[in-house]
Amino acid sequence: MRKPTLDSLARFLWALTLVTLPVTSFRFMPFLGAGTFVRPLALYPLGLLLLILLYQIWTKRLTRPWNGSLTILLAFTLTALLATAVGSLLAPIELRGQTYLDRALRAWVTLVIGVSFFLAAVWMNRSEADLKFSLKWLLAGLVLHIVWGGVQAVGLQLGLRSELNEIQTLFSIRGLPRNRRIAGFAYEPSWLASQLTALYLPWLFASLLAKYRLTKFKWLEAVLLIGGLVILLLTYSRSGLFITAGAVFLTFLVAGSGVMKEAAAWFRAGFSRGEEKGRWGRMQAAGSRIGVGLILVGAVTGAAVFLADKGYIAALWNSSAESLWDYAIDAYLGPRLAYVVAALESFQRNPLTGVGLGASGFRMYANMPDWALSGVPEIARQLSPESNLYPNPKNLYVRLLAEMGLPGFLVYLSFLFNLLAYALKELRRAEPFWRFIGAAGFFSVVAIAAQGISQDSFAMPEMWVNLGMVAGVIALKSEDVSLAGKSE
Repeated sequence: MRKPTLDSLARFLWALTLVTLPVTSFRFMPFLGAGTFVRPLALYPLGLLLLILLYQIWTKRLTRPWNGSLTILLAFTLTALLATAVGSLLAPIELRGQTYLDRALRAWVTLVIGVSFFLAAVWMNRSEADLKFSLKWLLAGLVLHIVWGGVQAVGLQLGLRSELNEIQTLFSIRGLPRNRRIAGFAYEPSWLASQLTALYLPWLFASLLAKYRLTKFKWLEAVLLIGGLVILLLTYSRSGLFITAGAVFLTFLVAGSGVMKEAAAWFRAGFSRGEEKGRWGRMQAAGSRIGVGLILVGAVTGAAVFLADKGYIAALWNSSAESLWDYAIDAYLGPRLAYVVAALESFQRNPLTGVGLGASGFRMYANMPDWALSGVPEIARQLSPESNLYPNPKNLYVRLLAEMGLPGFLVYLSFLFNLLAYALKELRRAEPFWRFIGAAGFFSVVAIAAQGISQDSFAMPEMWVNLGMVAGVIALKSEDVSLAGKSE
C-alpha cells in the first residue's frame, strides 16, 4: 500500500472542496457570526489545502506559483487596503450596532475567502490532467445538486414540505423557500441558479462545442447539461435564466461556428437526393431531421410557457407602469434599484477613494430615493426603528465604486478582461483541449461579469473557482511557450 504524500493529500482536499461547493450556507461555522449568510462548507477542506500548498511553495516543491492574473488580483487587494485606510478617516456614525471596524473586518474576511478559492484553483490546475481531475469532482457536486433538487421538486408536489425542510436545516442555516422554487443545497434558489450558471454549465456547454470528453460515457455530458438546465428552470431565478441564455448565446457566437456548420450540413444531408439512398432511406433521414427540429422547438416553447405562467417572471412584461421607477416596483426590482441609487451617492462624494471596504451601507439609508420610501415595502421595513438590518448595494460594480472608488472598480474590470483575453486567445488554437478551455473560460467570464449586477459578495465560490482553474492552466501553458521561445 502506497504511503500518502503531500501531493495526494492536497488532491484529496481539493476534491473534497469541489464536492462540497453546493452547500453555500453551512450551519456549523461558529467563527463566521450569525449575520453571515455566505458560509461555504468547502471552507473547511480549503483551509487545510491552503496550508499544504503554502508549505509546498515555501519548500519550493510547487514551482512557478505566480502569474499575471495574480498580479492584478494583488493590485486589487492593495487598492482595497488603501480604500479601507482612507475610509477609517471618514469616521462614519455607528449604524444599528455596526461600527466601521466591524464592517471592514467582515468585508475583508469575505475577500480573503474569495481570493483563497481563486489561489487554490490556480495552484491545483496546472495541467490537462489536473483539470480533468478537478472537473470530475466538480461535476460530482453538480450530480448532488440535481439529485437533491429533483427530490425537492417531487416532494413539494407531494406535499412533503415539512419533511424536506427538516432535512434542509440539518446542514443549512435556512430551510426551503415558502413557494415551490427549489434551492438544492444552496441558501436560496437564486444562489443555486448562480452556481449552475457560473460554475457547472460553462464546462458542460464548452465540452459539447469543442467535442472534448469530460467523462467515460459519451452521453453523460449531455445528460448532466440537460439536468442542470432543468434544475435551473425549477429555481425560477430571473437573473440565472437570463444570464445563462445570454452566456450560451454569446459563447455559441464566439466558439460555436464549427458546430453550427456541422449541424447545418447534417440537416441539409437529410434532404439530399443521393443515388445511394432508397426512397425509404430518404424518408428516414428527412424524418430524423424534422423530429430533432420539433423536439428543440418544443423544448424551448415548453420552457417559455412554463416560465411565463409564473407571476414573478411574467411581471417583467405585464407591467402597465408609466415611469421607470413604477416599472421597477411592479417587476419586483424596486429594492435593488433603490439600493443602487443610494450607494452611488457615496461614490459621487468620494469618487477616487471610496468610503472603505464594507462601509457603503452606513450612508445608504440617508440617500434612499423618494419613490422608494413609500412605494417599496422592503425599504419601509428596513427603515423601521425596529429593524437591525445593515443595507448592501446588491450590485458588485456599484459596491466597488462606492467602497473603493474608480481605482478599485477599474482594477477589477482589468482582472476580468485579462481572463477574457486568455480565453479568446485559446479559442484560436486548433487543439480540442485548448478550444474547450477557451469556450469554458469565455462562458465563465461572461456569466460572472453579469452576475455582478445582482450580487455583491466576494465570498461566493462560483465567482472565483472557474476563473482560477482557467487562469492556472492557461497561464502555465503561456509560460511554457514563452520559455520554449527563449531557449530557441
